[in-house]
Amino acid sequence: MSDPKKTATVDLSKGVSAAGLVDGGMMLGHVGDQDVVLVRSGDELFAVGANCTHYRGPLAEGLVVGDTIRCPLHHACFSLRTGEALRAPALDPIACWRVEREGELIFVRDKMQAVEQASAIPTSTRPSSIVIVGGGAAGVAAAEMIRREGYDGPLTMISADADPPVDRPNLSKDYLAGDAQDDWIPLWPAEFYAGKRIEMVLGRQVASIDSARRTIRLDDGSERSFGALLLATGADPVRLPIPGATSDRVMYLRSFADSRAIVERTKNARHVVIAGASFIGLEVAASLRARGIDVDVVAPESMPLERVMGVEVGRFVRSLHEAQGVTFHLGQTVKAVDGRSVTLSDGTTLDADFVVMGVGVRPATALAEQAGIAVDRGITVNEYLETNAAGIFAAGDVARWPDPHTGQRIRVEHWVVAERMGQVAARNMLGARERFDVVPFFWSQHYDASIKYVGHAEAWDAVQISGSLESLDCSVAYKRGDRTLAVATIGRDAESLESEVRMERTTSEG
Repeated sequence: MSDPKKTATVDLSKGVSAAGLVDGGMMLGHVGDQDVVLVRSGDELFAVGANCTHYRGPLAEGLVVGDTIRCPLHHACFSLRTGEALRAPALDPIACWRVEREGELIFVRDKMQAVEQASAIPTSTRPSSIVIVGGGAAGVAAAEMIRREGYDGPLTMISADADPPVDRPNLSKDYLAGDAQDDWIPLWPAEFYAGKRIEMVLGRQVASIDSARRTIRLDDGSERSFGALLLATGADPVRLPIPGATSDRVMYLRSFADSRAIVERTKNARHVVIAGASFIGLEVAASLRARGIDVDVVAPESMPLERVMGVEVGRFVRSLHEAQGVTFHLGQTVKAVDGRSVTLSDGTTLDADFVVMGVGVRPATALAEQAGIAVDRGITVNEYLETNAAGIFAAGDVARWPDPHTGQRIRVEHWVVAERMGQVAARNMLGARERFDVVPFFWSQHYDASIKYVGHAEAWDAVQISGSLESLDCSVAYKRGDRTLAVATIGRDAESLESEVRMERTTSEG
């Protein structure tokens, strides 16, 4: 691990003192007009691009772990030797430069040509064709990894969405707030899929799976055969049976089309009610406040996010929103929607131009159930993300896997986890036997407060807070006995990375 300190940028091509670079240390500089990070790992020296390829996070403020470097923003991981993006959310590599040492000086020389890495997976184990059902995080990360590993066979992605895969976390954050343009949201341009020979089938549902014949049937009656199949069907918004909730005044947020529709409605809106104080619901509240819209949040719990992050963090998040003008109606539910009138369970009525429902999601398991695939509050997979049907895998929000860190079978609804599952499932569909042992990670933005969370804690004995929530400088540990199950941080990105690495080195038996 490292505890990097950001330094003033220097011209690394002119030489810097080796004495100032300790093991695990980093130095931010430049070569020509490009920002570069010089890194020491053990006795080896590396120089790589200074910014993560996901959201351009400053890698010099990240963490060196062995021969890898991790981004402080969203925990992407890159190889220092090749620049390869080893773990999502970054999928594209960073550049590498040649490094030489002359006496006590280190020189960063020319940029190295990117070299396509040969796959370690034997070609003899590869399936005749691969079909991915779902166009979300797990599906697109799997497709990219399949091609990155050199698979040359037919590869098809089938998505019920009319849009190509998008950066879904942005739909409730920057895009909804008006800080991101439409063309920023797709993960890749359409020509990327054509260039990678990924057949994109958009706006189509898979109606059934025949695991014996190794075929799927689409809702238009057409069929596709597969050698390996990935179910990345994600989760669907919970739609409560509320009178009036089917009207055009009630909206959901799951797809790019959903977010665009909400943005369109905000153009003439002054007051919105949000049902649910989930992460999505609260991020929508923050985005609508950025547009100057009055927001009421209605939720049955006594404190927002209490079940996930505890009462202390929940109280703090509530105070952030209240300081921005959000009004909470806790211990309440939406009972009816009638035009502009929203009636709560205690009889209170609120005026609203429209309502956004954010009361949770359910894993989309119907397709798997119909095919006889094992389901238990999600599609059941083993440590290799394979279902009970040979050659059929599942990843993302829909999959429940045996987590070695908690000793439990868990299902997690987080973007980065879904992408990393897709990457592991991709390699395993090609014949690798790689266990999925990733420590879950997610982030949530609330105005100036960015909360990073690593681990998984469904229940805990104690919450230990170091620092100050109000000062946006703290870490919150969720513990059971002597074991730390999860850590949430605000303003302590390096500590979040360090917590992730510690958890990676600890299993439920350790």
